[in-house]
Amino acid sequence: MNVLGMHLLWMGLYHGFAMFWETLWALVLGFGISAALQVFVSKEKMTRLFGQTNLKTMLLATGLGAASSSCSYAAVAAGRSAFQKGAALTVALAFMFASTNLVVELGAVLWLLMGWHFVLAEIIGAFVLIGLMWLFMSIFFPKNLEQEARNHAENVTEGCGHDHPPSHH
Repeated sequence: MNVLGMHLLWMGLYHGFAMFWETLWALVLGFGISAALQVFVSKEKMTRLFGQTNLKTMLLATGLGAASSSCSYAAVAAGRSAFQKGAALTVALAFMFASTNLVVELGAVLWLLMGWHFVLAEIIGAFVLIGLMWLFMSIFFPKNLEQEARNHAENVTEGCGHDHPPSHH
């Protein structure tokens, strides 16, 4: 490797570390908030809080989603668990949307890297997305399907993500 290649490699590593160092506080803060949420708000309490679909529960689910982990797998697992235990489907979906689109640490990192205008657009977009989901669910999703979906979610093999019909050989 020549001198120019070594210089480019060094500069890439330097800038990568500098970006990591500049965003570290935001990541630590966000993961700390997420950890506190998981310690102090149990899934059972979350389920009780998410029982009905109204403005209060939608805002609460959005707030808890924003404070939770940005890991979409964790968000889906928490939302599914709450839904299985009786949370309203629309509220559980709002939690999942917020936990991937409104996460505190992601917003802080985006602010540092892209500016406050981008973060504001991200926040507005997330609320529009959640509002449209709520509107479309209330118009197009039949109420009796929610209980069917809950029964299906309870019957699906845990960890598989989908069920398999019995094979007839």
